[in-house]
Amino acid sequence: MARTDVENDRDTGEPDPVPTRGPSAALNAALERLRLQGAVFLRAEYREPWAYESLPGPATANLLRPGETRVVLFHVVASGRCWVAVGDGERHWAADGDVIVLPYGDQHRMGGVDDAEVVPLLSFLVPPPWAQMPVLRHGADGTLTGVVCGYLHSSDPLFDPAMRVFPPVFVVRPPAGPAADWVRANITYALAQTGDGLVDATALSTTRLPEMLLVEVLRLHLATAPATERGWVAALRDPVVAPAMALLHGEPERKWTVEELARATAVSRSLLDARFRDVLGRSPIRYLTEWRMHLARDLLSTTDLPVVAVARRVGYDAEEAFSRAFKRHHGTAPGVWRSAHHA
Repeated sequence: MARTDVENDRDTGEPDPVPTRGPSAALNAALERLRLQGAVFLRAEYREPWAYESLPGPATANLLRPGETRVVLFHVVASGRCWVAVGDGERHWAADGDVIVLPYGDQHRMGGVDDAEVVPLLSFLVPPPWAQMPVLRHGADGTLTGVVCGYLHSSDPLFDPAMRVFPPVFVVRPPAGPAADWVRANITYALAQTGDGLVDATALSTTRLPEMLLVEVLRLHLATAPATERGWVAALRDPVVAPAMALLHGEPERKWTVEELARATAVSRSLLDARFRDVLGRSPIRYLTEWRMHLARDLLSTTDLPVVAVARRVGYDAEEAFSRAFKRHHGTAPGVWRSAHHA
């Protein structure tokens, strides 16, 4: 049973995460293996009128962690009201307690209620390295919008721009109850730790608070997102696709066929194939291959397993066949990729 209160960890003083029920076994499996690194947590104070444009995603990733090309952004609104837009897209509005998520770190514009000139982020953000957490301040002397900004790095397929599991930007409004209380408690904790640059720049990141916040927010989004969404959000709800995804994620090394997968999920082969193509835009076997290649990339960058062992972990008996598939997917051979990305 989920807790209905928010307790503090006795060792760190941080609020403990409130357990929530995920929308499917596939989501739980994906979140359990989620790898997030290099967390940066900043506090921002914007006063009306204000607006800015961020750097492109790869530039943001490289700025915060040289050599990185991918970054996950989220902005927790602590007070006030603001909007965010990606490209020429619509404005997504957020208010006190809401969380804005940009899962692929796309270049975006952000602003307040009043009209304002959009200025570059670097016009008021001093680039790292930082001895202490900077407090971003921008705008004039109007109403304050307080934001806690989180930046994380991940090579996980959940955040691969090529797969587009999530929309480029979305706003999560935690429902009243334990989840909202937990998010609010963490906002309060983060604000206290990032006030006026008085905390060491690594202190808050080492608590894993940014990672825990993001995972909780992703659970909430996937549990409450509109049923009209396509991609993973729809797949995790689909009575045909979700059970099949859970099996593929749980045993990626197994020699799956569409017939076997259909039998395991008690549906016809034609229905399974049709639902995968309709919801995910790819066949079950193509999805499995993409998932295996992402898992292989993770193993190559975080372990010392020989390439042949990595191949077997993701369902390939022959190293040559694995190497060809990996190169088709990632553009380079496994050994070359490892040399450039091994932790």
